[in-house]
Amino acid sequence: MRCLHENSLKAFLWLQIMANEVETQVIDAKGLNRTITRLAHEIVERNRDVENLVVLGIRTRGVPLAQRIVDRIEEIEDKPVPLGILDVTMYRDDVFKNIKQPVVGTTEIKFGIDGKVVILVDDVLFTGRTVRAALDAIIDFGRPMKIQLAVLIDRGFRELPIRADYVGQSLITTLDEQVKVNVKEIDGQDGVFLVKSLKET
Repeated sequence: MRCLHENSLKAFLWLQIMANEVETQVIDAKGLNRTITRLAHEIVERNRDVENLVVLGIRTRGVPLAQRIVDRIEEIEDKPVPLGILDVTMYRDDVFKNIKQPVVGTTEIKFGIDGKVVILVDDVLFTGRTVRAALDAIIDFGRPMKIQLAVLIDRGFRELPIRADYVGQSLITTLDEQVKVNVKEIDGQDGVFLVKSLKET
């Protein structure tokens, strides 16, 4: 049985090498669940009046993460927290430069945000351009009292002066690495992976 497991592992690693990349798991499903619970507690601790909170998830994987954070907050406080979905594709300053045919999703905010504390949720904070676009989109919907940013992963390499108020985990990465967040609602499994390219530059 052990030999079979080792052979399977070797075959998996060989396939990754053939694909010119190596994938390392940095957070497993249990770790992801604990991280989301901690983020929810931190949000509640900083914002005692959760009745004034609204949560917006950035498409794509920020949405299920936002839903889980809302679920945890409602369990902690026993009060409903509005959840919205934000698509920032057309607000990005690099959308037509990097994407020939951008896929535009729908934004679903069925409540007012004027005077509210908005918790913006995304999976990975990288250059900051997605968050900047999200801020522009939010302002089009109203004037919140405050906007706070919660991210599962902060990998650095900021191009804009943007920081997160709540961080699940900070990762030290290089520019030839990718951070891949899997959520079971979209990918069938939970986990965070660091993918390193083996291609020569």
